[in-house]
Amino acid sequence: MPRFRSLPLLLVCLLLVGLSGFSAYRIGQRLGIADLRATGLHRLDLYAASLEREIGKYAFLPGTLNLEPAVLDLLAGQSGDAAGGRVNAYLEKLNERAGTLSIYVLDASGKVAAASNWRRPDSFVGEDLSFRPYFREAIETGTGRFFGIGTTRGEPGYYLASALTGESGTLGVAVIKVSLEQLEKSWSTVEAPVLVADENGVVILSAVAGWKFTTLRPLDEATRAAFDHTQQYNRRALQPLGVKPLGDIDHGVRLVHIAASGPETISVYPVTGRFLEQSRTLPGTPWTLTVLSHLEQVDNLAQSRAALAAIAAACLCLLGIILNERRRHLRDRLAAREALQQAHDDLERKVEERTADLSAANRQLQDEIGERIRAERTLRAAQDELVQAGKLAVIGQLSTGIAHELNQPLAALRTLSANAERFLERGDVDTTRTNLGRIADLVDRMGRITGQLRNFARKSSGQSAPVALCHAVDNALALLDARLRRASAEVARSCPVDEPVALCDANRLEQVLVNLIGNALDAMAGQPRPRIDLAWECADGRVRLHVRDHGPGLSAEAQAHLFEPFFTTKPAGDGLGLGLTISAGIVRDFGGSLHGANHPDGGAVFTLELPLAPTP
Repeated sequence: MPRFRSLPLLLVCLLLVGLSGFSAYRIGQRLGIADLRATGLHRLDLYAASLEREIGKYAFLPGTLNLEPAVLDLLAGQSGDAAGGRVNAYLEKLNERAGTLSIYVLDASGKVAAASNWRRPDSFVGEDLSFRPYFREAIETGTGRFFGIGTTRGEPGYYLASALTGESGTLGVAVIKVSLEQLEKSWSTVEAPVLVADENGVVILSAVAGWKFTTLRPLDEATRAAFDHTQQYNRRALQPLGVKPLGDIDHGVRLVHIAASGPETISVYPVTGRFLEQSRTLPGTPWTLTVLSHLEQVDNLAQSRAALAAIAAACLCLLGIILNERRRHLRDRLAAREALQQAHDDLERKVEERTADLSAANRQLQDEIGERIRAERTLRAAQDELVQAGKLAVIGQLSTGIAHELNQPLAALRTLSANAERFLERGDVDTTRTNLGRIADLVDRMGRITGQLRNFARKSSGQSAPVALCHAVDNALALLDARLRRASAEVARSCPVDEPVALCDANRLEQVLVNLIGNALDAMAGQPRPRIDLAWECADGRVRLHVRDHGPGLSAEAQAHLFEPFFTTKPAGDGLGLGLTISAGIVRDFGGSLHGANHPDGGAVFTLELPLAPTP
């Protein structure tokens, strides 16, 4: 085989071979189904005629009992007890000569008055069969037809019923039970299986013994309840046959598949696989006669035709491929030199394009680096502004207390200056000197308050340096002194003998401490004696400051969103939810961490962890 260099041509050849085989298979299958369908129609005619002939032999028999006076007298009650015996003997002889399964007479209430099997232990005499549909149909319409299984002996049969009438009207019903077993045996020798289903889809006659008393479609609960009431099939299970439709051809003809179910059925023809189903309604009955022609021979013949067509198409394609390869070989030899030159030119062009792309990418990368540096500077400036804004927000919260702290010295200054003026007028220099000393002390006090605010509000450089932690805590408490006294808050603070020195920015650290202590006061708002515990511990080159309040603690939602921007548990207007977010960012810049949790003994505890400054 030559080496194929044209994949599209190969695909076209494969498609042509497959299409030829498929088309031949479909045509062969269509022709085979048409022949099989004609044969099936002929079989339908034969089977229908044989069934009608078998039933027709006995159709007249129930009506003949209306001509027997003893039967009518028995039903009318005009004869003695001996009449029952005579009718039983008559029915027994009639059953033997006719070759039926049984003959019996029902009175107007549905009770068996006489029967051909009156000598047997399982005789019908005296049974109430008014629940049987053939009895009700005969009473209402004069005749009744019914296929079912006997409730006494369990024999399947076809029931033919006819109303018996007298001068006073309907006296009862004559019933003949006919066996169709001989007809089924004759069907078992034919070339294709045949079956008869009633109006509910239950198979009542079949050439395949395993198909009998199965269903062609699922039965609903109402139908099964009706079967239980009429005992038509004597409580048989009525399992599905397993017929699966594959496609409709036209009315009454379709393709079906029958799957194997239960033990393997021994038959002269296949009973599983794909079938051509042809159905016809039997005149005078609600039954449907169905012939199933197996498609195995049709499929085999169609596959043989498809294989021949595919082989022929493959030969033609092979010849075409050989000719095409020869033409391509000559053309490729002429085009090889041009292709080599073109490849060289393309390589040179791609090298130039790649060089230009790399240069452009390098410039773009440098631009991105510069943009990232500018963005980092902008972010750092925004962070510094946010920290400063947090300080100003804290100062705004402290403004009321600070104003109160300043108002008292100012009022004292006014009073002392007025007194000094009067003492001077009186010539009392010693008292005047004492008042001026007090005025100087008040001015120093006011200077200390404003100095703390000025130091807290100034913009920090952000550079880390050794910071005495206890001193930073004292500054924060001094800023919050007014709030602490106004809330009557107790601060339990224990500074170690060796004061911890953290590596951070003092101004920003005080801002974090003011925020944590202020939050602790907010958490205990409304308590009569709030308490704040401040404790230190040092380990592994780090210092941990624990700020604990004795409030209600943190909820699960608060713990989940504790350091998220704009999340706050305070009432609207009392905070923006940025304090903890800014504090966590400040501590993170120092190389530390800030955590919040609930204390085991109640309240919330925030742990501020910072690196210790190296010892000199």
